[in-house]
Amino acid sequence: MRVSVIGGSSVDEETSAIAREVGRLLAEHGHTVVCGGRGGVMAAVCRGASEAGGQTIGILPGEDRSAANEFVDTAIATGLGNARNALVVMNGDAAIAIDGATGTLSEIALGLDAGRPVAGLDTHDVAGVAAVDTPAAAVDYVERAGPE
Repeated sequence: MRVSVIGGSSVDEETSAIAREVGRLLAEHGHTVVCGGRGGVMAAVCRGASEAGGQTIGILPGEDRSAANEFVDTAIATGLGNARNALVVMNGDAAIAIDGATGTLSEIALGLDAGRPVAGLDTHDVAGVAAVDTPAAAVDYVERAGPE
């Protein structure tokens, strides 16, 4: 399945390592990563997926596909700014939120409104988000709660 990974665009090393591990696990389980295509959690999750041989899709806020991080396989320029957040979650069958600020919060809400299961690692405490403690637990949750 496709899994949207959403989170902070500027993160510390620990959060980056968590996102990278999520990407690696998703790729090893045969899932495609969908994200916003830029830095922070997005770059780390794409790096982890890429290093494990997985596929990554970056849905960018601007009009320039080359603005994607180096680990994005398929860059989609939208020219929509933060409105592209809806496209990030709508192109995943489930979502994993890692850290993040208001942009991540909007993606969580959009995902929940669309009926997507959302796992959260050190992110916003929102009804409907399954709080998990590890990357493995996040991947396990979206696999169990996502489409068959």
